[in-house]
Amino acid sequence: MTPDPVELTRALIRDASVTPDSAGAIQLVADLLSEAGFTVTRTDRNGIPNLYARFGTEGPVLGFNGHVDVVPVGDAADWTDPPFAAEIRDGTLYGRGACDMKSGVAAWIAAAITAAPDCPGSLVLTITGDEEGDGVDGTAAILDWMDQAGERMDACIVGEPTCPQTMGEMIKIGRRGSMTSWITARGKQGHSAYPHRARNPIHAMVDFLARLTAAPLDEGTDHFDASTLQITGFDTGNGANNVIPAACTAMANIRFNDAHSSASLTEWLTAHAQAVEDATGVTIEQRIAVSGESFVTPPGPLTQIVSDAVEAETGQRPELSTSGGTSDARFVKDHCPVIEVGLVGQSMHQVDEHVEVAHIQQLTAIYSRIIREFFA
Repeated sequence: MTPDPVELTRALIRDASVTPDSAGAIQLVADLLSEAGFTVTRTDRNGIPNLYARFGTEGPVLGFNGHVDVVPVGDAADWTDPPFAAEIRDGTLYGRGACDMKSGVAAWIAAAITAAPDCPGSLVLTITGDEEGDGVDGTAAILDWMDQAGERMDACIVGEPTCPQTMGEMIKIGRRGSMTSWITARGKQGHSAYPHRARNPIHAMVDFLARLTAAPLDEGTDHFDASTLQITGFDTGNGANNVIPAACTAMANIRFNDAHSSASLTEWLTAHAQAVEDATGVTIEQRIAVSGESFVTPPGPLTQIVSDAVEAETGQRPELSTSGGTSDARFVKDHCPVIEVGLVGQSMHQVDEHVEVAHIQQLTAIYSRIIREFFA
């Protein structure tokens, strides 16, 4: 029996699956898919709940990736309704995860269960409980298990919210890369009246940051806007106005397009750090973490299928975008071509997060059409 995607969304919301405590929601999905004839495998890793579900044994294989974990609610008293009550008022469903992205998971499940019996290939669902957290043991763990088990997808849809304001206006064919540098400048402490006896790490840090922000990283590429570097933190830990501190710290986040890689940007950061060290005698240390590399699924048959489906159900031809932050598509892109298509994302992570009931039904129709056309 095909579940109602709206009621399934409500059931998922009522499971307070704040990352990474998503086991109840994962099990709800697992039970539902098992009853519908899918072969379901739990691919948990390091306590993170994940599942892999497949209907069919032949190719081609169309996959879906989604998550059922949600961000914390903040102060629950700020919500109009309890954040996990899944209340519907005036055609709008409220609750944490309503927009991001339990409704997307519910819409695909409803479409997949309906399509599965007549599908000439195979349908796969990869659902994680660790997208809003570190992501180390979520979708990455499912894909590792798939590699070991010899399971493959030929293409994958990710159900993240992709539309800024209206249904159908945008799908994501790629994402910028993201990396962060935690920077420490180490000098020599001294009296501010005798600066020649000290080495001021703040001056060196300001020089370093000024070098990083002096010019744009690039002017954009065919599918991407210009890369950006933002200074996101600066701290000396010093409350004395007559003391030059021994060290200070800063943070810089880079969102980069396909003109760069994390390796090339790391080399660029290191070169600037060395130049400042040589000029000032202050040591510049960096700890760099990469959240993901940039990627793009070039316009082609898959983007055509998805765009046609969105236009058919919404009357709007979607923009092919690479904007926004990162998503688990950054893991899937190493496995197969991937496109993100989902709801309006204006309320995600906010108080009174919500989704229009009609949009859940519309997204289910879009997903159903994608499945039909993919196997046509």
